[in-house]
Formats: sequence, C-alpha cells, structure tokens
Amino acid sequence: MTITVNGKAYHIEADPQMPLLWAIRDFIKLKGTKYGCGLGQCGACTVHMNGQAVRSCTIPLSAVGQKEITTIEGLSADGTHPLQQSWQACNVPQCGFCQAGQIMAAAALLKSNPSPSEEEVRQAMNGNLCRCGTYLRICKAVLQAAQSAESTSN
Repeated sequence: MTITVNGKAYHIEADPQMPLLWAIRDFIKLKGTKYGCGLGQCGACTVHMNGQAVRSCTIPLSAVGQKEITTIEGLSADGTHPLQQSWQACNVPQCGFCQAGQIMAAAALLKSNPSPSEEEVRQAMNGNLCRCGTYLRICKAVLQAAQSAESTSN
C-alpha cells in the first residue's frame, strides 16, 4: 500500500493491520514519533491525520488510505514552527521522550483554536502524559506559541 507522510508518498509492503506507528518508524525511518504505551493512552505517538491529532499506535495501516499523515518531522523542516520555538524558549523538555507527541497535540489544538484559554490548553493536552511532569511549562509554551502566531498574523 502507499501512504503519504509529510507530503511524500511511501510504498509499504506490510500487514494492513500493522499500526501506523511502526510503518512510520520501521519502514519510513522517521524516529520522532515515539512508542509509549501501545494502547493510545499516553500520546507519545501522536501524529496528524488530515490535520487531526491521532494516536498512531492504534491506527492500522488499512485505515490510512489516502489521508495525509504529518509527523513531528513534517511540522517544520527547520524547527521554526511557533510551537517548536516556544518549547525551546520555555525550556519544556526534560527527558524529551513525550515532546513530539505533546507538540503534535498542541499543533492540532492551535489549528482548531488559534487563541485558546489556559483551561482550553489544559483540557486539550490532558491526554498526553509527561513522566517528568513539565505540564506547567507545556501549557505556558502552547499559550506563548498562540500569542506569537497571533501577533505575527496582525
């Protein structure tokens, strides 16, 4: 089957029930998307499917079809996405394991709600776990990215 990841088509010969996560990591060789729990509960494997945040560990290849997949590598080729910039400015990562999933969840939030309140950020990010507990910095970074994007669009 052929899937499109970060704007590029990839032909993958694999079991149609293989989780998208493993196709991304093992066949396409993009390592930013992480395996966390394998149950869709931690958010480490979050990618976008047609712009919506999904847990790639629970999506079989057969469900992808013609949908566009975006991974952390496709968010910005040079790390200049407002979320990537605010993540650095707010010193969000500690171990960094969950950060790609956190950023992808935040990017989906800001796409659907460019000016979220702090409570809306907390609610949207609630399903993405961080073992290091950097939730306050994550929230701050998302709000900062929203303000940054808002100020550059005015």
